[in-house]
Amino acid sequence: MANHGGSSKVVYTALAGNLAIAVTKYAAAFYSGSSSMLSEAIHSTVDTGNELLLLYGMKRSKRPDDPRYPLGNGREIYFWSFIVALMIFAMGAAVSTYQGVLHILTPEEATNHTITYIVLGLSFVFEFITWRVALRNLRADNPGLPALKAARRSKDPATFTVLLEDSAALVGLILAFVFILIAQATGDARWDGVGSICIGLVLAATSFFLARESKSLLMGERALPETEQELRNLIGAVDKVEGVQGIQTLQLGPEEVLLFARVDFQDQLDTVQIAEAIDRIERLVKENDPQVSKVVIEPASALPHSATG
Repeated sequence: MANHGGSSKVVYTALAGNLAIAVTKYAAAFYSGSSSMLSEAIHSTVDTGNELLLLYGMKRSKRPDDPRYPLGNGREIYFWSFIVALMIFAMGAAVSTYQGVLHILTPEEATNHTITYIVLGLSFVFEFITWRVALRNLRADNPGLPALKAARRSKDPATFTVLLEDSAALVGLILAFVFILIAQATGDARWDGVGSICIGLVLAATSFFLARESKSLLMGERALPETEQELRNLIGAVDKVEGVQGIQTLQLGPEEVLLFARVDFQDQLDTVQIAEAIDRIERLVKENDPQVSKVVIEPASALPHSATG
């Protein structure tokens, strides 16, 4: 089950870190004239805006139920995580690539390399701290899994978005360091532009992955297979239930699941007894798995005669 409080902590930590890093990178880019550093500054600015969008989506997803949306507002966070993926591509990858091409066509040698390297080093440390916070939260929800597999399995886009953003940022910082160093060693400022293009490609790949995962959640993913199996076992063990013919789930949000089950009841039950059994199933399901917010139970066979006749 997703830890919504942990997700908020991850996003707020990333927001504070990225804002401070962006300001520092802009200052370093201004003093050094480095294209790669400017691309990194743009990257951190985009990440800061993305954190604000995620917080906005998390807030809206927790609104009370609205008659216009009978399944609740939980999937709103999925929409905003998709917007974040588009922002990374449009404002991060595209701008960084453009900046790199421009710097190759009209190269301008960077200066103040010492400041640049200090900023890159400090930025790496800050990004690594927020990356670790996101990774711990993701692994807490998906123990024993590698980070990428856990991100694909996760139903909480806030956490895996921050983790992938920070992963891209760490790779980008390494690329910026390498290409600025090459440009300084060779005296060819065009290498700095190549670094910007490489950073843009990393951001484009990150955007594609996030867009794909967010789209899948937005379209309506099922709950995890083990969750479905646990629900099937729970319903099958209820008194007066013969078996579960079918079960379907829909992820309505990081902490919300819709359950539909087709249940085989004992033949001798009348309508009132089946209704009581259905109420018992709904109560037990919600008690044992709080993330199941809505339950629909359908008797597998035609309803018998009523208790009165």
